[in-house]
Amino acid sequence: MDFGLVLQTDPPASRVISLMQRAERNGFTYGWTFDSAVLWQEPFVIYSQILANTTKLKVGPMVTNPGTRTWEVTASTFATLNDMFGDRTVCGIGRGDSAMRVAGRKPNTLARISEAMKVIRALAAGESADLGGGAVVKIPWVRPGARLPVWMAAYGPKALKMTGEEADGFILQLSDLYLTEYMVKAVKDAAAAAGRDPAEVTICVAAPAYVTDDDSPEALAHAREQCRWFGGMVGNHVADLVARYGEHSAQVPDALTDYIKARQGYDYAHHGRSGNPDTRFVPDEIVDRFCVIGPAEKHIEKLTALRALGVDQFAVYDMHDAQEATIDAYGATVIPAVNA
Repeated sequence: MDFGLVLQTDPPASRVISLMQRAERNGFTYGWTFDSAVLWQEPFVIYSQILANTTKLKVGPMVTNPGTRTWEVTASTFATLNDMFGDRTVCGIGRGDSAMRVAGRKPNTLARISEAMKVIRALAAGESADLGGGAVVKIPWVRPGARLPVWMAAYGPKALKMTGEEADGFILQLSDLYLTEYMVKAVKDAAAAAGRDPAEVTICVAAPAYVTDDDSPEALAHAREQCRWFGGMVGNHVADLVARYGEHSAQVPDALTDYIKARQGYDYAHHGRSGNPDTRFVPDEIVDRFCVIGPAEKHIEKLTALRALGVDQFAVYDMHDAQEATIDAYGATVIPAVNA
């Protein structure tokens, strides 16, 4: 199993770069960041420095979207990084929850994501692509053999189906075992139905991880409070699914949707941060299911179960008060045990 580190690009950028270096030293092979231009610093500028200051780490957004950046600019940016540092980038893409809504726009449609994935992937590989209206372009300086994997974030049935049909990888932002099994199966079934080899779709589960010294009630309570924000972030996507499919739908599991009944609203000023006041509605049960918390042995147990479900990478959301400690604990104990 690969391991990734996910960060927000809060200033100073030097700290983001330092944590990514620390992750690589501890056996992490991917470095991801949020991509929301108003809320955080520009990630692609920082990727260049991360790549320059690491040797093998692959980097990318978790996730970008096809609305805040034009597709040819996105492709050219990735292609430039790959030309400078080797093929060490991944384009994670999704609807653009925070990036679009903070800018007063609606998240992107699946149709727009589909077209963007095709165009970005083709242009970054040096192929021709239609930008719309008959404007067919090609980036002339892309070297032969260049390749940009495009991984799609998804929860709903249509998005899962499209991921299996079109994406190089699937990003699932939660680590609940039941929901992971359910959604990975949906993606792989869609890939097979489209005539693809399901094994070609890389499966990445991303969730907060917090390693405690023991399993005392006090330690677990603190870890839950540090990770409760994640249930609120996921709840934004879940609320959209409930609005589309209804509160109890055969197309969306109740195990995903039930917990947002007490959700009142959401202020993106606190997005992805521990102590987010808009996530008090998230119960402890959801934190335990969606995140990975507790002593190192609990992390090893859950990650081993995720790997058995077909997960190729676990990406650690490291937004809490124990960033270095979590990276080090994974490097010293969790990663070696899972990959023994």
